[in-house]
Amino acid sequence: MKRGVKLEQSYLIKPLLDETLPMIDYGKGVFLYDKEGKEYLDAASGAVTANIGHGIPEIIEAMQDQAKKVSFVYRSQFTSEPAEKLASKIAELTPGDLNWCFFVNSGSEATETAMKMAIQYWQEQGIHTKTKVLSRWVSYHGITLGALSMSGHTGRRARFVPLLEDFPVINPPYCYRCPYTLDAPGCGFLCAHELETAIKRIGADKIAAFIAEPVVGAAGGAITPPKGYFKVIKEICEKNNILFIADEVMTGFGRTGTMLAIEQWDVIPDIVALGKGMGAGYAPIAAAVASKKVMEPIFAGSKVVMSGHTLSANPQSCAVSLAVLEYLEKHKIVSEVESKSVYLKKHLEKLGKSYSFIGDIRGKGLLLGVEFVEDPGGKKPFPRTAMVTQKMIAIAKEKGLLVYPAGAGIDGMNGDSIIISPPLSITKREIELLVNRLRDTFETFSSLLKTDEIAGGA
Repeated sequence: MKRGVKLEQSYLIKPLLDETLPMIDYGKGVFLYDKEGKEYLDAASGAVTANIGHGIPEIIEAMQDQAKKVSFVYRSQFTSEPAEKLASKIAELTPGDLNWCFFVNSGSEATETAMKMAIQYWQEQGIHTKTKVLSRWVSYHGITLGALSMSGHTGRRARFVPLLEDFPVINPPYCYRCPYTLDAPGCGFLCAHELETAIKRIGADKIAAFIAEPVVGAAGGAITPPKGYFKVIKEICEKNNILFIADEVMTGFGRTGTMLAIEQWDVIPDIVALGKGMGAGYAPIAAAVASKKVMEPIFAGSKVVMSGHTLSANPQSCAVSLAVLEYLEKHKIVSEVESKSVYLKKHLEKLGKSYSFIGDIRGKGLLLGVEFVEDPGGKKPFPRTAMVTQKMIAIAKEKGLLVYPAGAGIDGMNGDSIIISPPLSITKREIELLVNRLRDTFETFSSLLKTDEIAGGA
């Protein structure tokens, strides 16, 4: 038997193995505190997850109440009141007839389950050729192999390409770096129409679905399509008898000012993947939510959605998620997102005019992105060796500000950006503090630029 591990020796596999991270102590609202007592304003909501902030008493109480009853049952042996109530609540909050919930543990599992449901939808009707799920480059749908196959995140695909499907086929709606050098809507949404060309090349009879993030997160730093983009996408899908899956893992439950971000484009998908804000970081939980259209042939056929995990529909996690969604409603948090977004974006745009390395400020709601460039006129990115995103995040952390790293550049590799995504509960006064700490970050970065420590790749 191994002897007890001393605290100074860590066997935890961290994102960077030899990185020394501060030890977290506790969180309260939009703030986190480490064991040394240092305060961090969580302008990233962790990983765009902590939608209602940290240490909320109502959520902690719901966790304790459920734990006193039962924390685990297997979904093929029992249902539970928290799972049933959560499914009903999600059906109530989502548009159209997106009513049927398959609960899983992470966003990767949710998108992969959505993919399987889409393929099964056609199989239940006797159509077995429709097995591909098309997607966009500069996108991210998860780290499991199925989800990664749908992801157009070049860097995260690289090690596993031999194991992956070639699902990414079209450009993202990256207006700042439009491959056609046009402006919306005068462009006629050419990047959306690329989907039609791809379908013709592959064959609609081989394609089960198309998946997209309403606002591109980790892969593109809050790339946001122009109004009308998703109308074109949905029309192309319907015309070619292809399902449309919205990946709302990052945007779901209020992040953009509506329960689902896709509502901002007046489109209802056939399947939605949810995660992150669904449990707000208090418990691991995610879901694939299917429409009546998708479920009908399965009900009429096998009556089994071929997916599942040991902890699917876990009552402990479901109770927490239900408490989170009820908290959002009770405190009318989502209705305030738009005004907070306008206030924050106005401040970010002022910063953008003060620093030449800020190329673009974009996003929707409280999912905002800042892209950094070496030459703003030509939109030239910094060299990859400069590691600008990593340095910006490190400086911000030193200033007591947490921001989220994201890719940028038309290839998703040669570019730098960060995401600003504080808890939806942030106050205007806290937004001002966020902006002040971000300004201090940019000032320090600007000083490094003047000494050539950044551009030179030091």
